[in-house]
Amino acid sequence: MYHIFIFIFIYILLCLTLILFCFMTCSKGKTPRRHGPKKASNIDKDPVGVYCRIRPLGAEDEECCVEMISSSTIQIHAPDGLKANRNGEYKETQYSFKKVFGINTTQMELFEDVARPLVEDLIHCKNGLLFTYGVTGSGKTFTMTGSPGEGGLLPRSLDMLFNSIGPFQAKRFVFKPDDKNGMEIQGQVDALLERQKRDSQQSVPKTPSSRQKAADPEFADMISSEEACKSENVDEDCCYSVFVSYIEVYNNYIYDLLEDAPFDPIRPKPPQSKILREDQNHNMYVAGCTEVEVKSTEEAFEVFWKGQKKRRIANTQLNRESSRSHSVFTVKLAQAPLDADGDHILQDKNQVNVSQLCLVDLAGSERTSRTRAEGSRLREAGNINQSLMTLRTCMEVLRENQMCGTNKMVPYRDSKVTHLFKNYFDGEGKVRMIVCVNPKADDYDETMLVMRFAEMTQEVEVARPVDRPICGLAAGRRHRNQVFRDELSRRLEEQGGPSNADDHGLLNQLIESLPALPPCELVDPADDQTLPRLMEVLERRHRVRQMMTEQYNKTASTLASMLQQLDGQISAKETFLHDQRNRLGEKDKVIINQRTEIERLEKKSKTLEYKIDILQKTTDMYEHDKRSLKHELETREQRLQRELSERRRMEQRMHGMVTDTKLKWEKECERRVNAKQLEMQNKLWVKDEKLKQLKAIVTESSGGGTERPEKPERPSRERDRNIGQKRSASPSPLPTAPPVHPMHRRSHSAGGDKWVDHKPTSNLDLDTVLQPIIPNAIKVSTPNEKALSKCQKYVLRHQELASDGEIETKLIKGNVFRTRGGGQAVQFTDIETLKQECASASSRKRRSGSGEGPAQMENMENRPPVASTSHGYQKRRKP
Repeated sequence: MYHIFIFIFIYILLCLTLILFCFMTCSKGKTPRRHGPKKASNIDKDPVGVYCRIRPLGAEDEECCVEMISSSTIQIHAPDGLKANRNGEYKETQYSFKKVFGINTTQMELFEDVARPLVEDLIHCKNGLLFTYGVTGSGKTFTMTGSPGEGGLLPRSLDMLFNSIGPFQAKRFVFKPDDKNGMEIQGQVDALLERQKRDSQQSVPKTPSSRQKAADPEFADMISSEEACKSENVDEDCCYSVFVSYIEVYNNYIYDLLEDAPFDPIRPKPPQSKILREDQNHNMYVAGCTEVEVKSTEEAFEVFWKGQKKRRIANTQLNRESSRSHSVFTVKLAQAPLDADGDHILQDKNQVNVSQLCLVDLAGSERTSRTRAEGSRLREAGNINQSLMTLRTCMEVLRENQMCGTNKMVPYRDSKVTHLFKNYFDGEGKVRMIVCVNPKADDYDETMLVMRFAEMTQEVEVARPVDRPICGLAAGRRHRNQVFRDELSRRLEEQGGPSNADDHGLLNQLIESLPALPPCELVDPADDQTLPRLMEVLERRHRVRQMMTEQYNKTASTLASMLQQLDGQISAKETFLHDQRNRLGEKDKVIINQRTEIERLEKKSKTLEYKIDILQKTTDMYEHDKRSLKHELETREQRLQRELSERRRMEQRMHGMVTDTKLKWEKECERRVNAKQLEMQNKLWVKDEKLKQLKAIVTESSGGGTERPEKPERPSRERDRNIGQKRSASPSPLPTAPPVHPMHRRSHSAGGDKWVDHKPTSNLDLDTVLQPIIPNAIKVSTPNEKALSKCQKYVLRHQELASDGEIETKLIKGNVFRTRGGGQAVQFTDIETLKQECASASSRKRRSGSGEGPAQMENMENRPPVASTSHGYQKRRKP
C-alpha cells in the first residue's frame, strides 16, 4: 500500500510539472501577427442565391394562382376575377429561381440545398446571411423555425454545427467578447474564475452531458436522430466556441431579446433600444447586444426560445400569429489554433477567427386594406412596408451600379435592417434568400410584387469571401498530444502506477499476507481448543489491521500535507504570474497608447500634407478658372458688342419696314373710307330717286298732266376720278330704269329637303334684289354636329372681292351623310354665284377703250344689276 501512494504522488507531481511548463511556455511570448492577404484587383463575384418555396393551400377548394413548371421555374396566372390586360385575356408570367421547392418539400431537403453550405462556410471562417421574404402568411417563420417533428433551418443549422465541432470545443469563458465585435482569449486562471463565478450565480443553464429534450415542449423532438448531420472537414487543431444573440427590429428600432432587464411590477420600464456601431474593420454590429456562449444544441434552443417569447406578434385578418418585427438570430463561431504542443489554445488575439451566420425572419409585407389594421397595428404595418421598400431600393441601386457602371450611393442608412447587413452586400459573406409564396388567389397582387423583387435580386452580385490565412504551425498537433498522453499513462502503469487491473491483485496479496485462519469445525460440544485458537488468530488479524490502518492514516496525512504545500506553491506562482501579467498588460497598454498616439500624429501629419496638396490644387484650379472666366468674359463682351450693333441695325430695318407698312395701310384705309362714302351716297341717291319717282307718279295720277319730271342729277363722280379710279365695294343702282321682271330658273336650293344655312358673321348684308332665301333651313354661324344630323343638305355663304373690286357672293352647296364613326360629313356638289356689277365701271371701260358718247353711258347706267348662277364650273346670266 505504501508503494501505491508513492506512485500516486509521483504521478501528481509529474502532471503539475507539465501543466506549469505549458503555462509558462504560453505566457513567455506571443505569436507574431500575420498580415492578412491582399485583396485581388479582380474580385470574383457570385449572384445572390434566390430560392422559392410554395406553401400548401389552406383548403382544397381555394383557387390557386401559382404553378410549379420545373425545378427552377414557376408560372403565375391571374385569378378568374381579375383581368390582366386590356382585352380581358388572362396573362401568365413565368419566373426563374436557383431552385423551386414545391408543396411536398420536407424541411430536411430545404436545409440540404440552402442552409448546409452556409454552415460549412461558417466552420471555415466565412460569413453568411440567410433571410426569408414574402407576404404575410406565406410560411416564412415555419421555414426558419419549424415545428415539433419538423425543425426549420435554424435548429438544423445549430444541430449540424454542434455535431461537427462538439469534440473540439473550448471550455467556457476561454473566448470572451470584447464588446467591440471582437473576441479575446483568456488564460486558464481567468477562465476558471469566470466559471466559478457563473456556477455561484447560476445565471446560465448548464450544458447537458448527453442529447436530451429541450425544457420547453415547443422545441421538443425538433430533429430526429436519423436526420442529424455533421461536417467532415473540420480542423482538429483548433478550439471552437459558439456565441448566439437574438435581436428584433420593431418600428425601425433595435431591441435585444436576450437582455435580462430588471422587472418592476409597480412601474414597468419599456425595453431600451440599441444602436448600430462600426468596428475597426468597418463591420456593423449592435452595440451592447447580449451574446450568450452555448455548448450544445439544447442550450442554444433554450436561449432562442427565451428570446422568441419576447418577440412581438399579433393577430390580423390574414394571419393569426403575424410577426410585427424583423428578427435576426446570429450564430457567431470563434476559433483559434492550438499551440505547438497541441495542448492549449494559442494566446494570440490576432490568430482568433470569428465568423457569423445571420438567420433573418423578415416580417411579411401587407396591405392595410386587407388586414384592416388600426392604431399600433397600422403603424407597425407602415414601418414594415417602409423597411422592405428600402431593401428593394438598395437592391435596385446595387444592380444599377453593377450593370451600368455607375457609382450611386446605396441608401443603407434609410433602414436599420439594410444598415445592419450592408457588409454582406459589400462582399463580407454569402447571401441567400428564400422567397415564400402563398399560392392562393387573394394574394395575387402582393405575390407579383414579391416575384419582381426576387427577379431583380438575382441580378445583384456579391463579392466572394476570401479564405482565412493558414496558421504556420504543423498540422496534427492535437492528435500527437493525445498519443503522448496515452503513452505516458501506459508507462506509468508499467512502473507500478495506479490502474484498475492492479487494484484487485494488491487486494489479494494483502489478504494472503494476513495470518491464516485455523479449522473452525466444532465436532464435540466439550471442545475448548478450537474457539480459543480462532479467537487468537482473529486478534492477531485485528492487530495487523490496526497497524495497517495507522500506517495508512500517517501516509495519507503526509501526502495531504505535501499536496497542501504544493497547492500553496502553485497558488503563489499563479499569483506571481497574475501580477506579472497585469504589469505586462499595463506595459502593453502604455506601448499601445504610445503607438496609437504616434499613429494619430502620423495620420494627422499626412492629413495636413494632404490638405496642403488639396489647397494647392484648389488654388491652381481657382487660378485656372479665373483665367478661363476672364477670357470668357472678354469673349462675351465682344459678342455683346456684336449683338448690340446687330440689334441697332435690326431696329433701323424694322423701323423702315414699320414706316412702309404704316404708309401702305394708311393708303388702304383712305381707299376703303372713300369707297364706303361713295356707297353711302349711292344708297342715299337711290332712295331720293325712288321718292321722286313715287312723287311724280302720284302727281301725274292726281293732276292728269303729261309733263315728265326733270331727270335728277346723280352725284358727281369727279372725286372718284380724281382719286385714281378707285372702285366701290357696293353696286351702283340704276336711277330711272323701268321695273324689269326677268324670268329665272328655280334655284337648286328650293326643294323639300332640310338645309343647314351656314352664314359666317364676317359676311356683309347687301341690298340686292336677288337674295338667297332657303325654306326649311337652320341658320348657323358655325356648323355643328347637332345641326348637321337634322338636315340632308348644306349651303355655305361665301363672300370675296372680285377682280373688279365688287363683292361677290358664292353659295357652296353639298349633301350631308353619316360616317362610320357616328359623325357627319359634307360632300360639296354645286356652287351658285351672286355677282353685282356697276354700270359706271363698264361705261368707263368702254369710254376709255372705244370713246363712245354719254348717251351710251346713260343707257348702261339704266340697266339693272346682273346675277349669275354657277353649277359646277358653268355660269348663267339672268336677263
